[in-house]
Amino acid sequence: MSPKPKILVIGSANMDMVIQSDHFPAPGETIIGGDFSLIPGGKGANQAVAASRLGGEVCFISKLGQDIFGQQNLLNYQKEGVDTQYISQIPDVPSGVALINVDKSGENTIIVAPGANHQLLPKDLETNKAAFEKADMILLQLEIPLETVNEAVNLGRKMDIPIILNPAPAAQLPDELLSQLFLISPNETEAEFLTGIKVHDGASAKKAAEYFLKKGVQHVIITMGASGAYLHTNTFEGILPTEKVSAKDTTAAGDTFNGALAVALGEGKTIKEAVNFALRAATISVQKLGAQSSIPHLNELDSFKRVH
Repeated sequence: MSPKPKILVIGSANMDMVIQSDHFPAPGETIIGGDFSLIPGGKGANQAVAASRLGGEVCFISKLGQDIFGQQNLLNYQKEGVDTQYISQIPDVPSGVALINVDKSGENTIIVAPGANHQLLPKDLETNKAAFEKADMILLQLEIPLETVNEAVNLGRKMDIPIILNPAPAAQLPDELLSQLFLISPNETEAEFLTGIKVHDGASAKKAAEYFLKKGVQHVIITMGASGAYLHTNTFEGILPTEKVSAKDTTAAGDTFNGALAVALGEGKTIKEAVNFALRAATISVQKLGAQSSIPHLNELDSFKRVH
């Protein structure tokens, strides 16, 4: 059996408070919702759990508060097989939380209170440099300070480790950071924010991808919801479709995609093969409620492939 790819995830950890409802409330409106769930989340943590469930050996650098949510999250990551030795819990700062409303079509609105996530600073990466030394792939998002993301990119490049940046939530990125990326994976909204190009089909996705390529990014993937994902690399350019399913909750679909993508690339798959693998994982996730609760295990992808 070949060794598992070693994925280093650096990013946020939250506790998600999820309420289902028929529709989103208008400003000033109070509505009666449905079920309430307390589910571990945060883009960094979601991607770490996804990579672990889908075949990666995952190390996670993050910060939690010394509160009940922080303790619950830490225990959950250990249960998921994620290496937690580089996660620190800090006093007097709450763990990150997210308030999530999911409507009957599966769409969501999210408000995040970052808490301890904003205390993950560049100096913490220097302290935890050992985590970089054993990584085959680095996976980053933007729910931690941008200066920390930039430091992670610099350290990764010095060690010649391929870096995937999922630029979510969208923020302006310096050209120097973009030029060091192996791959960037925005969704349509994030791609428009970063490039100024409204992405709605293959032609517009190509224009947005070319913006990133001109900045020095080596490969570009733009996730396009139910349409699949647009891929622009040196061997392929176009939209890779995904299965049509009835979505229950799209929370963490992008995180599932990116965790799966990192594992597949770490295993040596081509980017096109990796995207197809990631699309299968994300398509399964939207049929379940919640963030980490919706992320599939590797055997579910095998079953999905056989059934479909």
